[in-house]
Amino acid sequence: MNEKQTVNFTAMKDGSKADYLLLEELEKPYLAQTANRVLAELDRQGKISLEGYKLTRLDHALQSGTRAYRDGADIDWVVGALLHDIGDGLAPQNHDRFSAEVLRPFVREEVTWVVEHHGIFQMIYYAHHYGWDKDARDQFKDHPGFSSCSDFCERWDQSSFDPHYESESLAFFRPMVEEVFSRKAYDPAVIMAGVYSGLPQ
Repeated sequence: MNEKQTVNFTAMKDGSKADYLLLEELEKPYLAQTANRVLAELDRQGKISLEGYKLTRLDHALQSGTRAYRDGADIDWVVGALLHDIGDGLAPQNHDRFSAEVLRPFVREEVTWVVEHHGIFQMIYYAHHYGWDKDARDQFKDHPGFSSCSDFCERWDQSSFDPHYESESLAFFRPMVEEVFSRKAYDPAVIMAGVYSGLPQ
């Protein structure tokens, strides 16, 4: 049996170039499994859920992704809609920002911005019931992603709590998730910084 390769250091500051080149090489198979870990987390969200809703977090994700797909959205939007709440399991108080960070290296900036801010945009539907400011999203009214986020929430997020809606399965979305997470991280041609073109009409 081959002994596992390890670095020589016990503190990062003591690592050599050879140590870090080894880590870079050993990390490749782990990075290649990112899509599988994301899909496993989605699947897990179908087994445990927040109380009170008529459907699980997985059901909500599938419904959101399905609505985006059926609206003719491109793969970045579809995967963004599918994963917009992926952070619910570990970071429920800031799930929008957590979810955005999962997506950020692999989809265009517009999609990441929308996912990152959808929480505050969703407040327009319910915040007044808690005595909060339902128009808090107006602080972003001059941002080029404002209408995209508003439309995302209206068309794909807030409407996706319907237990009678027939969504596509997680298996249906698997190839799209795998394609997105197999991209080179932070590729400028993918990120398209500063390009905001809105949702499909």
